[in-house]
Amino acid sequence: MARIIFLGTGGESAVVSKQIRASGGIVLQVEDIQFHIDPGPGALNKAREAGVNVHHTSAVLVTHNHINHCNDLNAVVDAMTHSGIEHRGVILASKSVLQNTENNHSFLTQHHRNLVEKIIPLDKNHKVGIELVEIHALPVEHTDSSAIGFKFFCPKFTLAYTGDTLLTDELTESLAGTDILILNVPYPEDKGKDMNLDRESAITLISKVRPRLTIITHFGLEMLKSDPIVEAREIQRITGVQTIAAKDGFAISLEGYAGQYKSPIKGY
Repeated sequence: MARIIFLGTGGESAVVSKQIRASGGIVLQVEDIQFHIDPGPGALNKAREAGVNVHHTSAVLVTHNHINHCNDLNAVVDAMTHSGIEHRGVILASKSVLQNTENNHSFLTQHHRNLVEKIIPLDKNHKVGIELVEIHALPVEHTDSSAIGFKFFCPKFTLAYTGDTLLTDELTESLAGTDILILNVPYPEDKGKDMNLDRESAITLISKVRPRLTIITHFGLEMLKSDPIVEAREIQRITGVQTIAAKDGFAISLEGYAGQYKSPIKGY
């Protein structure tokens, strides 16, 4: 079994602060492995509503240190470990989420660091294996300079989640061979203020990568006014690639989008 569940599709702060769209992150399940990606405000509540058992989480992954991506990191770790009764799980995150700097503090508390089995700060293009899945940290460009995306090499498909980013040639190249592409597209048109994708840059990226399926999410107010479903249809019309606008609680089975990729993990 492999599926993805959207615990929220809210993007910019105007949407998240009013919970016009939820912001609990994304859950990827591959056989017995469960990844919780970018657990923003309300992650536990939205997981419960979607029937996701957070205690079954194998790894928590965070792209960068903005509140709508990492606010509930500690809460998810607490639930994953039963408040430390079980010493388990992995955290994979950008350095801005895990490390103190002159202008930033770690979002992961010292207490919650002690509850998990392993913590791995990721640089762009870093590679990590978790059981049968290999994960590559994508080279994204965002207002958090250490921000990353994630590309999951699974036994039957490859899935990539860009997180928040501008369109760059390096990112496009790193997405080659992706079967399922998840894009954060907050705006229908370029706002030029916080380094994110809009409709046109998403079209350019999809046209070059040519995934089997694209899912757009992380919507701002203007995207919601424009209607993400209409935007997804326009992206699909231009690119010829099946494109879906995610909704809160949206879940999709991924087996039907398997490609020709063979997992780099030995034995699969």
